[in-house]
Amino acid sequence: MTTDVDRPAEYDAILVVSFGGPDGPDDVLPYLENVLRGRNVPRERMLEVAEHYQHFGGKSPINEQNLALIAALREELDRRGPRLPVYWGNRNWHPLLPDTLRQMAADGVTRAIAFVTSGFSCYSGCRQYRENIAAAREAVGPDAPVIDKIRVFFNHPGFVGPMAANVRGALERFPLADRGSVPVLFTAHSIPMSMADTSRYVPQLQESCRLVAAEAGATRFELVFQSRSGPPTQPWLEPDVCDRIRELHATGVRQLVIAPIGFISDHMEVLYDLDTEAADLCRELGIDMVRAPTVGTAPEFVGMVRDLIAERAWNLPDRVAIGGLPANHDVCPLDCCPAPVRPGTRPASRPG
Repeated sequence: MTTDVDRPAEYDAILVVSFGGPDGPDDVLPYLENVLRGRNVPRERMLEVAEHYQHFGGKSPINEQNLALIAALREELDRRGPRLPVYWGNRNWHPLLPDTLRQMAADGVTRAIAFVTSGFSCYSGCRQYRENIAAAREAVGPDAPVIDKIRVFFNHPGFVGPMAANVRGALERFPLADRGSVPVLFTAHSIPMSMADTSRYVPQLQESCRLVAAEAGATRFELVFQSRSGPPTQPWLEPDVCDRIRELHATGVRQLVIAPIGFISDHMEVLYDLDTEAADLCRELGIDMVRAPTVGTAPEFVGMVRDLIAERAWNLPDRVAIGGLPANHDVCPLDCCPAPVRPGTRPASRPG
């Protein structure tokens, strides 16, 4: 793509939008209350998740990981353009989106591109972030900048390539003669079936798994899910990663790779659900498990974020994607990734 760093852009800032996480023990419960507000999650489950954070000092690594990504992105934009300031706002913890948009307005920003740290389409990973941005703009008032979200990147080579390199590196931890038979469990966050059925979340994940496995040379792989938080009466995507580990063990599997393809950084759901719970289960069962890293700040991934920004900022004609599915849409249609309809409720009527 072009490297004309001084080419005029149609935007005047970048907004990195993420989930957020607590910065210390006193933040954990207020943060989880933000996350779970309006959701039918038992308080016992919230306290259980809070205990997960306390195992790591009450601090989520996601904030520092976002700061590292933003620093790398700023360097990439300075080198290749477009040379735009980068801001950061979260859904659930500081810096919260309304505060960030107020700062952007005070700085004179009128129109910005939003990069959301979620590579797959579903209500919680796409539309809800757009609703969060809309609510933040409403809170700020008429001076709030216009924010346009860029497309998801599940089939972009800048995501597939570094993820494949990480899976390949994990497989290389096993003897050469064994690698062809080592299963790779690609994991992603489980979501309610009511959300999955109205989005392209699962097909996009399946395509990413296929692309990454092909590039990594993984011949035995499957998609599983983790981090379920809903009540047991509500159907969510399965199989759960730990359930699948038990099933594989029963068939004689003693070597395993787990690759968190649904996440871009090694945050709490990776550190606890995989590096603690799944790892403990594998040790208990006698399975030699290697967990592949997420893409993090891999140069190719940071370059991809810049390229997605350049697409929109410079209105470039190319939309890079690989595999059997096309590049995702630039502008989400009104009916994209609707909110799940829970029993006894009416469909949400918010605009997209």
